[in-house]
Amino acid sequence: MSSYVREAVPRETPMVGEAEAAGALVVKLGYRGEGFAGFAEQPCQRTVAGELRRALETTLRRPVELTCAGRTDAGVHAIAQHVSVPVSAAELGLAGRRLRRSLVALTPDDLSIVGLYRAGADFSARFDAEARRYRYRIAAGDTRPIMAWDHAWWYKGALDVAAMHDAAQCLVGEHDFKSFCKATSAVDKPTHRYVGHLSVSEIEEAGEALVCIDIEGNAFLHNMVRTIAGTLVEVGRGHRDATWVADALAACDRAAAGPCAPARGLTFVGVDYPAGALAAWR
Repeated sequence: MSSYVREAVPRETPMVGEAEAAGALVVKLGYRGEGFAGFAEQPCQRTVAGELRRALETTLRRPVELTCAGRTDAGVHAIAQHVSVPVSAAELGLAGRRLRRSLVALTPDDLSIVGLYRAGADFSARFDAEARRYRYRIAAGDTRPIMAWDHAWWYKGALDVAAMHDAAQCLVGEHDFKSFCKATSAVDKPTHRYVGHLSVSEIEEAGEALVCIDIEGNAFLHNMVRTIAGTLVEVGRGHRDATWVADALAACDRAAAGPCAPARGLTFVGVDYPAGALAAWR
């Protein structure tokens, strides 16, 4: 083990609880979702939280408590997931460069430490988030995608992007999104959410044409973005019209909406926090 890991903090330091925390370490990370059973830790499964926890506990020499901006499902990617960890006054004195080098060395190749930040002791990566953003990529047509293969849904057909965008606008605003949520996770739970932006456009990435569904909201239900994507594809392929999306929303019934799109096309691309909440850990 490298010396900068061994020298971090004393080995027997106990977990820092909220009451004892002097601040928070916030890790901005990315990951390729294919090799993970989602973000949240699960018994006998490889997860993002499990890999990050091992790296943090080795570096800090103690158990840690993780809070993330939004749990992603198996196969979903991220380029800007945020995770907060309560830290002690002594740990606030750790050098940022050494801390980051340690975490990079201890994490696998499909997980990236994008940045480290300091926040107040009461900061929560989940509850302080003001907005979250996702992008869903679709490679539409007969040509198998090359560069986008691992992070796009290859839909072997044509899509009417303008029709998809127009149909999507009825979902903007505050609504009950029960129709777009995994049915078992909506039982006895609030399903109202606010969507501030939802667009469908054609872009080019690495020389390949893609259809992108970009969505921003205050929070999202289980499978909500992927179900919205699957529903809009039904419109784009000509099987449904725009009024069907509005009717599905009003039905508050999962059976009324379209299928859940494959996980590989979805990427968690951003989260917004109050101005001044995060400072670079130097």
